[in-house]
Amino acid sequence: MYHILVVDDEARIRSMIRKYAEFEGHDVTEAGDGMEAVRLCRTQDFDIIIMDIMMPELDGFSACREIRKSKQTPIIMLSARGEEYDKINGFELGVDDYVVKPFSPRELMLRVAAVMKRTERREKEEKGHNEIVAFDNGGLTVDLTARVVCIDGARIDLSPKEYDLFFYLLRNKNIALTREKLISEVWGYDFYGDARTLDTHVKLLRKSLGRYSRYIVTLRGLGYRFEENGNEQG
Repeated sequence: MYHILVVDDEARIRSMIRKYAEFEGHDVTEAGDGMEAVRLCRTQDFDIIIMDIMMPELDGFSACREIRKSKQTPIIMLSARGEEYDKINGFELGVDDYVVKPFSPRELMLRVAAVMKRTERREKEEKGHNEIVAFDNGGLTVDLTARVVCIDGARIDLSPKEYDLFFYLLRNKNIALTREKLISEVWGYDFYGDARTLDTHVKLLRKSLGRYSRYIVTLRGLGYRFEENGNEQG
């Protein structure tokens, strides 16, 4: 079904992931460190990458940064650490998902399926007609199909998850969206962690939008809403 690159310095972890991935019909290539992963990505195309953070030679964050220079292959990060800093750092690099060790191989495969479903849906949408919306007299413009966001005429870069979250909020403007609804629709699976991952992405998205972050309104105790008139509430 998918060609998966599994990157981890622990052979036991790679073997476990390979076993479950191949059982589901996927093709698996292994790499023992970040340097090997970067080399493989220069010569091969993968549908998705599962990569540990703490590795010799080149850590997962650095490897992700190098891979992102030429390819936008979806990446799921693995880590024995669960600090918010690690998650924020990974999401800012464009990581699609983050799984903390120890993890269930079955859960990991569900996350692979969810990330790929989201990626395929996005690629399908990009083949359609451009849908452009503007706010604040054109100060904030969004091309929903081309996935381009501009502030005062200058394009800003968002991570894949920031795009997904922002566009879902925008397409459902003026509608109160619960955290559960956002997690289900944007992440595409039954969430196994806590709502802080969503809140972290909202924080990153607001930072990217600058003064236009006022359009994303916090609904305390509920979730978020894209407020078309841009009046901050809550």
